[in-house]
Order: sequence, then C-alpha cells, then structure tokens
Amino acid sequence: MDLRKLKTLIDLVSESNVSELEITEAEGKVRIVKSGGNVVQQFVAAPMQAAPVQAAAAPAVAATPAEQAAASAAAAAASGHQVKSPMVGSFYRAASPGAKPFVEVGDTVKEGDTLCIIEAMKILNEIEADKSGTVTRILADNGQAVEYGQPLFVIE
Repeated sequence: MDLRKLKTLIDLVSESNVSELEITEAEGKVRIVKSGGNVVQQFVAAPMQAAPVQAAAAPAVAATPAEQAAASAAAAAASGHQVKSPMVGSFYRAASPGAKPFVEVGDTVKEGDTLCIIEAMKILNEIEADKSGTVTRILADNGQAVEYGQPLFVIE
C-alpha cells in the first residue's frame, strides 16, 4: 500500500466519526484507530515469498559487530521456520513496559497470533506468526533496533 493512500485513509478517519478502520490487501493489513482525537495506525505486512537469489560478486567489506551477531544468530536458527521483521524499527516483546511478553520460548502459537511489536515512526505494528508451532528461539532483545528481513523468532 502506498504512502499517499495511507495518508488519505488517516485523514478520512481523523475527519470523520469513524473510530476504527481495518483494510486488508495483498501487501498486508492496515488498521487505523482513532482514540481521543489522535489517530494510531498499525501496518502488518504480508509474509514474503522466498525467491532464489543469485549472489553478485562484491568487494570484501569488514562486517560490523552487529552484522556478525545477526549473521551468527541467523545461522544458529536455521533449524526451524524463521519469523523475520517486515520493517525497520524497535522490537518489543510486550504491549507495554510492565506487561507480560506476548510469547516465551516453549510457547505454542497458531498462525495469526501476535508475537511482538515493532515500533516504526511512532507507529506500533503487531507482528503475527505466519506459521503454527512452538517458539524455540527468540533472536532479538527487547528494545533492540531491528532491520528489514532480520530473523526475530524460530518456530518449529
């Protein structure tokens, strides 16, 4: 969904008597909620299909410690299904600082269950499980900045 369309939807909700609007399209799901005059938007991207990618020859560049940690976490988590971040933002395991985390290691989840929240541009986006199973690993720390495509959970 493009940015102009989102802006139009937010403006329509804020100027109308509608308190909540949810739209699902092929690219994902958008939920706009008006609470006390403020409009809050959530966007959940649809799971991306894996496509074969050919490696391009690139000059060798030294990896930063964060990139090395992400690469080792991704390699260690290769045994199960990885739930990856659909956006860049801040990773949160719970709805608020004092609240119980959405999932813990060992929890059984169903497809569509909320796993975490990623805050991007002051918008809280619920990330849902795209597969049913048991959470075997949590690969991101609470409050950590995450990148697009970074593995967050392993579900088996």
